[in-house]
Amino acid sequence: MDDNFTLYDLKVEVVATDRPMVCGHRPGDYFLVEGENLVFPQTRSFSMYSLAALLPLLPAKQRPLQDNDWMLSDSLIACPDPNCGAKFKITRIRKRTQSHGECTVVPVGEQPEKD
Repeated sequence: MDDNFTLYDLKVEVVATDRPMVCGHRPGDYFLVEGENLVFPQTRSFSMYSLAALLPLLPAKQRPLQDNDWMLSDSLIACPDPNCGAKFKITRIRKRTQSHGECTVVPVGEQPEKD
């Protein structure tokens, strides 16, 4: 049985605005989301508070979406610090085929028990 599914790899990049950045962000700093992994190819640091604000959005941005879904169009996320002018641009960079069996031990189609 084919247990493959598709996700998008993402690039999350710091972009400047007209307001100063106060969290140590620099325009062009980025990290990648490859499958379930966060990849930090640069040697610089990345704010854990910004990362905490971005993490809930990333799995949704990875999945195929309907054309009218707001998650498809809204890709610029503000830094969670209200005094920081940084924004984070989430870009889909390529499709990745994943295997259900390589991600979990729960068989395809098995439903969780109801309480």
